[in-house]
Amino acid sequence: MGSGRPVVRGDEEWGSIPALVRSAAERYGDAEAVVEGRTRISYAELGARVERAAAACLAYGVAPGDRVAVWAPNTLDWIVSALGAVSSGAVLVPLNTRFKGTEAADVLRRSRARLLFVTGTFLGTSYVASLRRAAGEGGGRGPLPGLPSLEQVVVLSDDAPADFRAWKDFLAGGDRVAGAAVRARADAVEPSRPSDIVYTSGTTGRPKGAVITHAQSLRAYEVWSDLAGLRGDDRYLIVNPFFHTFGYKAGILACLMRGATMIPQPVFDVDTVLANIAAERVSVLPGPPALHQALLDHASRDAHDLSALRLVVTGAAVVPLRLVERLRGELGVDTVLTAYGLSEASGIVTMCRRGDDPAVIASTSGRAIPGTRVRVDAPAGSPGEVLVSGFNVMAGYFEDDAATAEVLGADGWLRTGDVGVLDAAGNLRITDRIKDMFIVGGFNAYPAEIEQALGLHPAVADVAVIGVPDARLGEVGKAYVVRRPGAVLTADDLIAWARREMANYKVPRTVEFVGELPRNASGKVVKGELRARR
Repeated sequence: MGSGRPVVRGDEEWGSIPALVRSAAERYGDAEAVVEGRTRISYAELGARVERAAAACLAYGVAPGDRVAVWAPNTLDWIVSALGAVSSGAVLVPLNTRFKGTEAADVLRRSRARLLFVTGTFLGTSYVASLRRAAGEGGGRGPLPGLPSLEQVVVLSDDAPADFRAWKDFLAGGDRVAGAAVRARADAVEPSRPSDIVYTSGTTGRPKGAVITHAQSLRAYEVWSDLAGLRGDDRYLIVNPFFHTFGYKAGILACLMRGATMIPQPVFDVDTVLANIAAERVSVLPGPPALHQALLDHASRDAHDLSALRLVVTGAAVVPLRLVERLRGELGVDTVLTAYGLSEASGIVTMCRRGDDPAVIASTSGRAIPGTRVRVDAPAGSPGEVLVSGFNVMAGYFEDDAATAEVLGADGWLRTGDVGVLDAAGNLRITDRIKDMFIVGGFNAYPAEIEQALGLHPAVADVAVIGVPDARLGEVGKAYVVRRPGAVLTADDLIAWARREMANYKVPRTVEFVGELPRNASGKVVKGELRARR
């Protein structure tokens, strides 16, 4: 089911992200583009700000194909600096806001970024200070000698330390560049050129940079916008981090395509989400299931008017049916969809369709998006590794042929590292990461499947399962559980309940109750942290 718009491929309609930005500025003009606190700017204003940032990139020597990094939370400045860089022909390298200085420096070094936009202080951390500690010494001549390729660091605030540049001063440097030169640079960006290098979240090892083109991004998120039914009158609260494909492309790019209003939120805080939905009449709220669960369970939820909310898109291995039913029943959300994607496949592989049965939406991540194919490396109906082919698959990891060869075959099929099952209708159910699977007495145990079952217990608010060593069986499950407010569930209670609900080898042998699960900024549970605790 589509949005009613003519079906036009995004790569054919716009060709490049700079062309999309200019098209949005012209097509949607006075419509509200971005709301950030008291700041409200139109699409025409956003286009002008992006062009000014692109001019500054040209003034400071950014050449087509250069890597430009952004290390900042969800803000208007992120949108302008990132789109300005891409409009100057650069390749965007978004950096995870949860990175420590050494991790950010590693990605900056390996991507050989020439320019970095960095936030001032965020969540009590000075990103500039952490970078100086990590890369303040070395043979380079730039502001961070430990990063010889990095020529400029622009701090997204009103002032900056010596050797760094303040945002307003950087922008002023572009005033001497003619508008015609900026537009000519943007017009020269070809659809087949890389638009961004998205470094994987690194929950299972050192991040690798997936190279995605302008054409891939535009085609994929025109499809996403169409399947989701995103509209020009929508007001979209973007809590998903911009450094993640879902935040940047299903957020910023999708809004540019439709003329929807972007409301970036820098940190997930349920009180702020509730206040924003009510004050800004938010209609679209994608995010991980934990976000929507926290919203539903919040004590002061009923004090806020959430009636404008009409579209939720979520995705994870575990999406309880009860969550889908509560979003529809308690909040009146018309459309709840689930989707599955990974950075190496432009962030989108499968998606449910509006009109799908709630049980399909809760138990699967939908069907392959148009122009792509999905198969499972196992007999029909059995779990196996999920493989993807189509326009959305990356060309490879940045300057890492060995890592590329491990996941991308000569036939173009991408090995995702995820375990899933395809049903007869082609709906994909993700059961786990291959690396998270553990073996109990010869039986393969998939944590996500066990988590989904445990999540049905009325006293369980959140749960994660890992494999731990066992002298007799090799490995057994251990569950980390967050109780619902007021629940008095014990470990013995939950284990006894699990024995009635699942095969014995799947039943966790131990349960540890915690206040919350460790999650990265993308909402994924960091299983490595849990393994380190045991």
